Amino acid sequence: MKNNSIKIFSDSAKATFELGEKTGRLITPGTVCALTGDLGSGKTVFVQGLAKGLDIPDDYYITSPTYTLINEYPGRHVLFHIDLYRIENMVDFEDIGIYDILYGEGIVAVEWAEKLDKNILTNYILFNFEIKNDKERIISINGCGENAAAIINNLREQAEVKKWV
Repeated sequence: MKNNSIKIFSDSAKATFELGEKTGRLITPGTVCALTGDLGSGKTVFVQGLAKGLDIPDDYYITSPTYTLINEYPGRHVLFHIDLYRIENMVDFEDIGIYDILYGEGIVAVEWAEKLDKNILTNYILFNFEIKNDKERIISINGCGENAAAIINNLREQAEVKKWV
């Protein structure tokens, strides 16, 4: 039986980046990474690692698209990086074409995913970043969908080997 949740304890930005990179190596097209957590909790660092794991060329600098709302990066799979921090309502989602992206074949990383209606996503992995102190984070990972469960189980196996948990 597959368990759809895991907790990772990160003691540095490097460890958070590495979690993103490992996720990028495992993730399958059409999967959404829903990222939640306070400002400065590591969401963008995770997406930088995710991009590395998706083989996005190093000349693309991954930043949070707070003002552009969506950044698209070419790699082994296309990565759509969405930031909903400045979005106020559902009408805004339609205006920026978010539904087409969420249901497409790319990999989607959504910062401030708690702003999405709970019924929008069907196959996703929720990464919740909790600030423990200046350097440490607790990253709770929960999945919905068969692909998500497989990715989480692979992360769990790597975590046990690497002593992440």
